Amino acid sequence: MTTPTAAGIGALTFRPLDPLKDAVLLHGWVTHPKSAFWMMQDAELVDVERAYMEMAADEHHHAYLGLHDGVPAFLMEKYDPARRELVGLYEPEPGDVGMHFLVAPTDRPVHGFTRAVITAVMAELFSDPATARVVVEPDVGNKAVHALNAAVGFVPDREIQKPEKKALLSFCTREQFQRAVSS
Repeated sequence: MTTPTAAGIGALTFRPLDPLKDAVLLHGWVTHPKSAFWMMQDAELVDVERAYMEMAADEHHHAYLGLHDGVPAFLMEKYDPARRELVGLYEPEPGDVGMHFLVAPTDRPVHGFTRAVITAVMAELFSDPATARVVVEPDVGNKAVHALNAAVGFVPDREIQKPEKKALLSFCTREQFQRAVSS
């Protein structure tokens, strides 16, 4: 699916991730120093393959490769927070969808690209009429992603302790997203 993006950015599309075919590409992304908050800095290629093979076999967690004008440029993960990631950490509501995204590290950043990616990710998630609210839980120290989240309508709820990190639980309804991107 193609999602409209900011002027001058180009087309952003999604396709299901192929854990074996895409593992080398993903390994380069998730182990890059700019991807420290992804928490896979020391992962070997086999670790990346295994992690995404497990996800591919999980009916409650899905990964998508994001393409910028047909070229791999970002990763989106979609999960059911009532069954993965946030079980027991908050009270899920019907229509809640959890999300992670990672923009590929680059030496030539394009102004506005990451914001266009998170906007496209949110539009993709809300293209499913069953999605009422998107839930995220970034590291409390990831100030850059907190600003991006706010730009697309996320409202922080509270800090939570996950096994691997202290996270900022935040929510964005369809209406909050539409208001944020239309202003």
